[in-house]
Amino acid sequence: MNQRFTTILWDVDNTLLDFDYSMRNSLKQCFQTVGITDSEAMIDRYAEINDIYWKRLERGEVTRAQLLVGRFQDLLTEFHLEHIDYLKFKEEFQVNLGNIYSYLDDSLTICKSLQTKYKQYVVTNGVAKTQQSKLGLSGLKDVMKGLFISDEIGFNKPDKRFFEYCLEHIEEKDKDKILIVGDSLTSDIKGGNSVGIKTCWYNPKNKPLEDGYQVDYTIRDLCEIYEVLGMFK
Repeated sequence: MNQRFTTILWDVDNTLLDFDYSMRNSLKQCFQTVGITDSEAMIDRYAEINDIYWKRLERGEVTRAQLLVGRFQDLLTEFHLEHIDYLKFKEEFQVNLGNIYSYLDDSLTICKSLQTKYKQYVVTNGVAKTQQSKLGLSGLKDVMKGLFISDEIGFNKPDKRFFEYCLEHIEEKDKDKILIVGDSLTSDIKGGNSVGIKTCWYNPKNKPLEDGYQVDYTIRDLCEIYEVLGMFK
């Protein structure tokens, strides 16, 4: 069969798994540990700070180490909680984050259904220990041909070197047969563009497409991937 694609590179957070769900519940547990039960406003603010740090990391303005610590230092300082040990807080958060997950659009079933016809890989900027745990517990690791985690590779999406490493370590060498699926224009789509592979933007909230990105396909639900791949469910 002449398949449109043979290989799928999947983003994880807010593509296959609901990162916001994991983040909020992980933080809630951390705040409960230090005796804070009314934490919704702080969690909302953390989400904003965290997003800023990840965008800065993508642009090379901060290091991964600065991101992992700085977001908690900034949050606790802003809410006058400097008495809390931000390093312990960070460590508990990462452990929680690796144990709490929720699927998006029945992602595990979809990936399982593609397993015999496509080689599937994870491409993620997450912390290695956290992502390994979450992918293992969720069952997604079992249906993937391999995991590419920036923490282990040494480069972050959308750095071209991250994607070049991935392409060097997958079986398919025809770039027209490789598809990246992700929710982030600045990370997944930009990275895919940098190495000339096809891109599929997972856009459930129907955000407008910004200038400067080449998007080959757009889906609002992961089940639409079947149409992108040119197959039937």
